[in-house]
Amino acid sequence: MCENSAPDRRTFTAFLAASLGMAALSACTPQEPERAASTSGSPSASAGTSGRPTAAGTPSPTSAGQPAPSPVKGNPPATGALPPSASLPKQHSLSDPRSPWVVVNKHRPLTPLQFVPPDLVQPAVQLATSGESALLNSTTAAAAEKLFGAAASAGVTVTLASGYRSFDSQAATYNGYVSSRGQASADTASARPGFSEHQTGWAFDIGDGGGACSFQPCFAEQPAAVWVKANAHKYGFVVRYPWMLHETTGYYYEPWHLRYIGTEAAADMARRGITTLEEYFGTGAAPSYR
Repeated sequence: MCENSAPDRRTFTAFLAASLGMAALSACTPQEPERAASTSGSPSASAGTSGRPTAAGTPSPTSAGQPAPSPVKGNPPATGALPPSASLPKQHSLSDPRSPWVVVNKHRPLTPLQFVPPDLVQPAVQLATSGESALLNSTTAAAAEKLFGAAASAGVTVTLASGYRSFDSQAATYNGYVSSRGQASADTASARPGFSEHQTGWAFDIGDGGGACSFQPCFAEQPAAVWVKANAHKYGFVVRYPWMLHETTGYYYEPWHLRYIGTEAAADMARRGITTLEEYFGTGAAPSYR
């Protein structure tokens, strides 16, 4: 997620209307168009209970050549105490920011709020950014190198556009939006500090080396986004903010925002046809800040 370039709600509304029209004509459902896009910057940042931000001044992939697994039919979301993820033999914390399964959204801030990954490294991939933004935690970096390498082998250019973002960097970005738009509008475009996946080192935004559709709805139709959507799970990643599920995730469609959760979990989500961490881990929808 790159809030500095995130499209505004009017852009999304116009695109949504057009996309729904095309979806009706092509008999695609609005939640699963073949190539659709939405808006908003990637997720999360943190605020205190007052609603105001307290701003200060990581698997071996399967073969990239095999097709994405087909969703399991007749497998509705879990409604009892056990979420779909409970079927996996190895479980991880949903609250520890060092865990690949940590769920960060508008209801789940980081603990501690100013968490800093202890193992930030710069992955050996094509970069479209520098400084702290070119960093990821070591597990995500290793998986990203495999993902980017597989894409390159398939003739698709993928670049790292935005990686780690510190609490202070997120605060500065968010507060800039508040100053120019007001808090209500800022919350649609930027995560509050402490509520951002970028701060964990488990997430990053991608580009395609061209830049024409960077952080814009049209990125969904670019080769990088199309390839990643079909193959990310093989390397442990999911497209964190899917089409038309903003009432669950809290953010509009971001085909550029990838989140590492491990190959086992990512493949299981793809097999089941589950597209949000909120459903897969059973944490509940988080459409807005509490």
